[in-house]
Amino acid sequence: MSLEKIVDTMIRDAMARGEFENLPGKGKPIDLTEYFNTPEDVRVAQAVLKNAGMVPVEIELLQEIAVLKELLGSARDESERGKIRKALKEKQLQFNLLLERRKR
Repeated sequence: MSLEKIVDTMIRDAMARGEFENLPGKGKPIDLTEYFNTPEDVRVAQAVLKNAGMVPVEIELLQEIAVLKELLGSARDESERGKIRKALKEKQLQFNLLLERRKR
């Protein structure tokens, strides 16, 4: 069986299960303006990085901040909370500095 037929079968099965019923933006046109306003070489580079599992530093920092916030919410010991708060402040500072540098 060809790859095209396998993918087609997978899509049809997912449709039969209703997996595409409640997607955000259903029935609305996709706005690709920003995509096509980005230079092609940048789009290709972003696609390669995304496929390799690489994320921008900003996204990585935001993910780390989210994890620290969850840890802070579940921490029971006050000394542990203090360590998490300190790490959280450091990550937020790194993120803010990175954004400031990018603005210039």
